[in-house]
Order: sequence, then C-alpha cells, then structure tokens
Amino acid sequence: MPPFRLGTRGSPLALVQANIVRDALAAAHGITAEIVVIRTTGDKVQDRALAEIGGKSLWTKELDRALLGGDIDCAVHSMKDVETFRPDMIAIAAILPRADVRDRLVGADSIAALRQGAVVGTASPRRAAQLKRLRPDIETVLFRGNVDTRLAKLAAGEADATLLAAAGLERLGRHDVGFAVPTNVMLPAPAQGAVGIEVRADDAHARALIAAIDDPHTRVCVLAERALLAALKADCHSPVAALATLEGAILTIEAELLSEDGGAHVHGQIEGAPLDHDLPAALARDLLDRAPESVRRLFEG
Repeated sequence: MPPFRLGTRGSPLALVQANIVRDALAAAHGITAEIVVIRTTGDKVQDRALAEIGGKSLWTKELDRALLGGDIDCAVHSMKDVETFRPDMIAIAAILPRADVRDRLVGADSIAALRQGAVVGTASPRRAAQLKRLRPDIETVLFRGNVDTRLAKLAAGEADATLLAAAGLERLGRHDVGFAVPTNVMLPAPAQGAVGIEVRADDAHARALIAAIDDPHTRVCVLAERALLAALKADCHSPVAALATLEGAILTIEAELLSEDGGAHVHGQIEGAPLDHDLPAALARDLLDRAPESVRRLFEG
C-alpha cells in the first residue's frame, strides 16, 4: 500500500503541526505517513496584507488543488487560517486537541506597559483594532511572515512590540517568549490554537483514518466559532474575535466585533446545548442588531 500523504505548508510551525498529525496517526494506526510540502501564495507574498491579495485562500488554495488532484491524501491546517466557506468536495475530518488560545505580546510586559505612542507590528485587523481600543495612542504597522520573520523584524527595531499566537510559540518550543494576554483583555481569533485536517469528502478510507485522531471537545468549539463567522459573513477584513468553551453539557460562545480603528465595538455571549446549531446564528444576530454602524458595515458581506 502506498504511504498516506500529509500535505502541509513549509513554514517551521506548519511542519511541526504536520509532524504532530503524523505522530498521532502512528499512535492510532501504527502507520508512517509521508509529509508533502506545498508552497502557498501566502508564504510567497510577505509584504502585503492578506485582505489586499486574496484573503485566507492564499493559505489553502494550493493545498486544496493538491488534495483534489490526488497528490496528497489530507491537508493539515491552522484552523484560524482556513476560510469560513469551504468547497463541498473537501471535509474537515478531524481537529486536534486545542492548544493555548491566547495571544502573546512580545516586546513589553503588558499592553499597559507599552510606551506612549508605541508602534506594534501585526497583520491582523482583529489585533490592531483590539490594541487601539485598549490604547488609542498606539500605532500599528504591517508585520507578515512566519514567527522567526516577525521576531527578526521586531529585533531590527521595525516596531516596539508584536503579537503572536501562544499556541504557535509553544509548538515551536518557545514557551517563555512574550506576555500571555488574558482572554478577558483580548479575545482570540476564531479557531485560534486549533489544528485541523481536511480530506476529500468522498475518500472514505482517509476520513476513517483521520477521524480516529479527532478531539470531539475541540471540534464542537471550533466549529461553533466558524459557524459564527459564517453567520456574520465575516472575511479577513472584519475585526472579529470569538471563543467557544464547553463545560459539561453547556456550550458558551463569546464574541466581539470592532471597527477598524477600535473606536467602536460590540460584545456578547450565548449559552446552550453543544449540538444546538442555531446558537452561533443567534449570537450573530444579537451582535449585529446592537452594533454601531461603523462596526455593522464591516459585516455586510
């Protein structure tokens, strides 16, 4: 039987995540999967914001093409980088146990400790808006690239600080880098900290193999956050934060929508049964009903 092929981007973090999936498959089935690196447009174009050059599909379209073309058997993704609406021919077969969902501030001991008028590097509309809401004096500049690239830009003095996902830093063995910003200060991006594996929807063999490493708890939470994005018609221009948590039989979804400059925002949460698929849409309606115009216009599809 030919080896089972895992498609991944080639960044250091993406390769770590692919190896986590390979190890999980080895533990579940005793198989040794082959890692196939696919270079994506998002990796090639580093000097412009994603929203300007095609959005999250820049991380997925080459992997989608390889998957649907039969060059790989599954694709490993950071779920926060996967666009909300996916092709019908592709299915999310598993989501691994979630890592730390928080952001880490690198360059200062807290957001309050940033100097007056500090420059913070980020490519995230959410992070930029949240920072400006907390500290209107802060200026943000575009920081794109992998973790090492962004840390090098910071070391070169291109900004006073930057924000990175705690999960990515920890997967790279950098547990001691930066200050972990509490989620009640900065709510994370939807699906932050989660690694997902996609397969061809009609590939029953791959679906069964990958399903064995799915974490049902994480899956419920991440899919609820993605359903909220779908109901909001959010895209990569839209500053939106969301976090779903599951305690016993209660799913709680908390979310925040912001204007681009952080000057206006709306926050809300909802609780219900984990499999109540109406919850995300109900929260989306509530948020949009209460949102100031400067926020609502960013979510009008």
